[in-house]
Amino acid sequence: MLRILGRSGLDVVGEFGDFALFTGRSLLAAIGSRKLGRRIMRALYEQGVRCLPVIIIVGVFTGLVLGLQGYYVLNRFGSTSLLGDLVSLTLVRELGPVLAALMLVGQAGSALAAELGIQRNSEQIDALETMGASPLAYLVAPRLIAALLSFPIQTTFFTLVGLVGGWISGTLVLALQGNVYWSAVFRAVEPADVRECLLKAVVFGLLTTAICAHNGYNTHRRRRASGARAVSASTTRAVVLSSISVLAADYLITSLLV
Repeated sequence: MLRILGRSGLDVVGEFGDFALFTGRSLLAAIGSRKLGRRIMRALYEQGVRCLPVIIIVGVFTGLVLGLQGYYVLNRFGSTSLLGDLVSLTLVRELGPVLAALMLVGQAGSALAAELGIQRNSEQIDALETMGASPLAYLVAPRLIAALLSFPIQTTFFTLVGLVGGWISGTLVLALQGNVYWSAVFRAVEPADVRECLLKAVVFGLLTTAICAHNGYNTHRRRRASGARAVSASTTRAVVLSSISVLAADYLITSLLV
């Protein structure tokens, strides 16, 4: 039992170290890379434009649910005028960056892990290394840099759309006046809340993109699967680990900033 626990612990530590080295080398590989801007624009399209419909839809329904639930809870205490405070602070400080990151992981992150896994199995990454090109600079670095830009933008869209959803629930569906809702929103949200939201978005973007890229890039190292099954296992593991890392990082950042 002790031997199994020790071996498992060493494997976890080794994987953390390999992941940290992978992320650092990928960021350093971007220095001096040719045509980096074009690849970053393509990654921004994949992580931004293609994911925007999902962000908007989930953001609207999140705001609608928050507005409905918040109104009925606050109505018990005669404080329905605080609905704007509840919806805005919940979205800006917690649900906005967390749910936006989870949606981006489900769409862009899974696609990244599967793409790199297929390129590894089809020996395209090996071909780049044979030609003297850096696969990290060509395939991974643009995605990491694009994530630092796209995740805060997508989180902002998610939060704004969620606020509109809360307004729809509170004013058009229920009996709250619109000016009361928006005045509470502008009164509740402070610059520190916005900074925390954007900080979480940047951390989530770098962390989840690096995890998805690392799992797809190292698909060939999987011991219990090969071929298409290895790609499937790497993609699934990337999404699961990314989702867990978002929640864990959210708790750590919140505990440090509260």
